[in-house]
Amino acid sequence: MNLLKIEQRAMTGSDYFAELYVAGVLARRGWNVYFPHRDEGFDFIVSKLIDGKMLIRPVQVKGKYPESTKVDKVVYGYVGKLSQIHEEMVLAIPYFPILIKNSRPACIAYLPFSLMKRHKRGYRCEPAGFQNQTPTPRPKYTKFFDDSGLELLESNDFKSLRVGTT
Repeated sequence: MNLLKIEQRAMTGSDYFAELYVAGVLARRGWNVYFPHRDEGFDFIVSKLIDGKMLIRPVQVKGKYPESTKVDKVVYGYVGKLSQIHEEMVLAIPYFPILIKNSRPACIAYLPFSLMKRHKRGYRCEPAGFQNQTPTPRPKYTKFFDDSGLELLESNDFKSLRVGTT
């Protein structure tokens, strides 16, 4: 097995790279990042003082690592179990391009629990699409991605945001 295949399997075998990448983005944005002693739920907790009020958000990261055989999809995201849930939680989905060495996410979604729907496999939240071998935000979910998603994280009503509200 060549080195690239080994790196690809390591990246898809765990979300450590995605977790640390998202934690780094949040830390650069001024959030304090706290990692648990045991991985029994949230990947990490973030806190930030906003307008004199301390915001605390548990974070679960679910990285999407498409392979070269990935076909176009109108909806693309996370479907599965969540180890823990909380009304103030953030589901962060970093969408990577087709696996290339040392790639960074094409985009990152920061989603409130209010956008997750029950599904027979756990929960479903699919805010992106996959077209021409590239993950892209679906139009009605754009505000939850990248810088605008990070801004929404800092709002007091993040937990109750819906697709049509800000």
